[in-house]
Amino acid sequence: MNRGTLTILNVLAVAALGLFIWWAQGSLDGYKIQILNLIAVNIILALSLNLIYGFTGMFSLGHAGFMAIGAYVCSILILTPDQKDTLFIIGGAAQWVQDAQAPFVVATLAGGLVAALFGFIIGFPLLRLGDDYLGIATLGFAEIVRVAATNMTSVTNGALGFKGIPAYANLWWNFGWCVVTLYVIVRLLKSNTGNVLKAIRDDETAAKAMGVNVFRMKLLSFTVGSFFAGIGGALLASLLTTIDPKMFLFTLTFNVLMIVVTGGLGSLTGSVLAGIGITVLLEWLRVVENPVFIGDFELAGIPGMRMVVFSLALIVVILFRREGLMGMREFSWQAVGSKLGLGGKPGSGKGGLAQ
Repeated sequence: MNRGTLTILNVLAVAALGLFIWWAQGSLDGYKIQILNLIAVNIILALSLNLIYGFTGMFSLGHAGFMAIGAYVCSILILTPDQKDTLFIIGGAAQWVQDAQAPFVVATLAGGLVAALFGFIIGFPLLRLGDDYLGIATLGFAEIVRVAATNMTSVTNGALGFKGIPAYANLWWNFGWCVVTLYVIVRLLKSNTGNVLKAIRDDETAAKAMGVNVFRMKLLSFTVGSFFAGIGGALLASLLTTIDPKMFLFTLTFNVLMIVVTGGLGSLTGSVLAGIGITVLLEWLRVVENPVFIGDFELAGIPGMRMVVFSLALIVVILFRREGLMGMREFSWQAVGSKLGLGGKPGSGKGGLAQ
């Protein structure tokens, strides 16, 4: 397929997504729309972590910290001064927090940029560490952010957090940012920079021997991933309309990591599919926490059982399909065209479901 045909197909795919969103908003109930919104946010977070871990080989556990930064920055900018007067009951808000105000799109971008700035700053010392040490260090960073959010009462309202955050993050915003995230990361990975990142993942020593500035490339990947983690946090704050430090525990990073590993490290397609499947599965499994009636006999629901069932399912996936659902394969129009006999070879340089 030529470039023009691929562009047309991509535009049609985005248009089809737009039609689905338009239909969903008019036809689905609030619960199902909320699940769709969570799917979009989870995909953004999974794509950003996959860039850092799956494509660059950096084992990072700090995603919850970057999400918290994006969520708090966005919330501060979209909350009205009257809301802040009501929320800050412990000593009042700092003056710059009280006066800060911006449209939602600017607030979301600000959340991503501040998260990227923190990613750039902490990347300098942390990215010189090895795999396991990097994971521990980034986990420590996320915990520092959470503790700071708990204690900086004049900025974050402490443990009380923010309530009544304007609910701007609808399907259009969430899936719009999802498409932007996918586009940016795909373009990055298809460039020479993307090839360098994959080379670092596969053999860092060989990449250094070829003259690659490994540290600079790692820092770039980490900063871009942090930016989109901040975007995801900003959207999540507006979607849930309430945030507090307890939201950003390690389990939040673990949930995103589950999506990445299940979909396949080094596969954007896998992150998208797993983001959809895991989000839906986690909601569907709530049924196991409800009472079950077998005739006249009642089995009481067990809180938290859905996570037990899901964890068992994840163990099965890891045991029998360690590479994840997609491995390192990707969806491409070239592969579809080849299946339909329209040209293009899977595994060729032009695309395909290739390793």
